[in-house]
Amino acid sequence: MDREKVSSTYTRDQTGLTKDESAGSLFQPDPLLSAQYFETLHRKTILEPETRLIFAILEDAIHCFQNNLFAQSAKNKRLFREAEEWIVEVGSDWVFSFENICATLGLDAAYVRQGLLRWMIARLEKHRRPLEK
Repeated sequence: MDREKVSSTYTRDQTGLTKDESAGSLFQPDPLLSAQYFETLHRKTILEPETRLIFAILEDAIHCFQNNLFAQSAKNKRLFREAEEWIVEVGSDWVFSFENICATLGLDAAYVRQGLLRWMIARLEKHRRPLEK
């Protein structure tokens, strides 16, 4: 009997509820206000972790595209080709497509694509000019 009191006291001391009370509380409505619920949805970081991940995917693709334009090794040529194919692909329903990532970040995919392709053409022309002299 003393053991039962000790166990019950210990449970009450740790959680504030006995075993019977804690089991019964599972079936009670949660007194969470809607304002408290929605407050937890708004994170205090500048970019939410998911958005930072999506931004990192876009950043890596642009890095591979720009830094491997004149690649010599097979690996770096492949990185450029894959990034270029990903950027110019239109109408993909893949969740991590260029268009979906831009839309998630609030960017106009066509505008970003056009800017990257203009950058590439300018670099290619600049690279060819010294060779023609």
